[in-house]
Amino acid sequence: MPFAELNGVSIHYEATGTGTPLIFSHEFAGDSRSWKPQVESFAGDFQCVTWNYRGFPPSEVPQDRSQYSQDTLVEDLRALMDHLEIDRAHVAGLSMGGSVTLHFAMKYPERCLSAVVAGAGTGSSDRPQFEADIARIVELLESRSMPEFAEIYAQAPTRTPFLEKDRAGWDQFREYLGQHSTVGSANMMREVQLKRPTIFSLESQLAQLEVPTLIIIGDEDEPCVEPAIFMRRKIPSSGLVVLPQSGHTINLEEPELFNQAIRSFLEMVESGRWRTRGSVSTSMMPSNE
Repeated sequence: MPFAELNGVSIHYEATGTGTPLIFSHEFAGDSRSWKPQVESFAGDFQCVTWNYRGFPPSEVPQDRSQYSQDTLVEDLRALMDHLEIDRAHVAGLSMGGSVTLHFAMKYPERCLSAVVAGAGTGSSDRPQFEADIARIVELLESRSMPEFAEIYAQAPTRTPFLEKDRAGWDQFREYLGQHSTVGSANMMREVQLKRPTIFSLESQLAQLEVPTLIIIGDEDEPCVEPAIFMRRKIPSSGLVVLPQSGHTINLEEPELFNQAIRSFLEMVESGRWRTRGSVSTSMMPSNE
């Protein structure tokens, strides 16, 4: 089981396959195992790298909350690439990993061949409700066992489409979540999820992002719909894929559609066919008749 010492913390990672690097960053309720359908699909053509953030065993779990932040995760990703001697890579992430991917692409565009930002933006809308939800999640983490927390968290409204489509897959998702660290998970909620900037606050940075970017959401992942549309409008090098009747855990819930969207995107990027839009006027133009 490979580990790397990144920014003073031992981080677990896996590298599978050969070719152009494709790095996957996981969501809060997942870990490197969550990317199995993607690694199996892409490892024949890419070097697929998955990793567990600090706070997610078997990576080290710092007790000190000051060792967790959005910027820290971005720097851990950069350090992982340096450790693996990867100069540039396609970077992809879901949810919290989507936010890591987006911020990495904005800070280190020269290290990115492309970016896949999936299911990102929770907490950007209805901020009071989001902050109340974070407080409730932390309270559950600190008052229940991790398996008990997983049973509750895995039945959130944005997770139920996965449960309804694939009970066995959902059961495994819940089981893996129940193996996480309560300390690491609570620290992630307090210091990363709660304190990271909203998507809407990033308007000027998004407008300057030139990295080819694919945004993916499920249409039943309500907290991420408006942020995804906002990113699509502001990032000139972006495109948006919406998976119908799908929730938050889209890489596991709809792996074939998710993989197909990424594969088509990567093919367009690598062939030079992915476009960057210029300024578009919002005025009404007459149609040619």
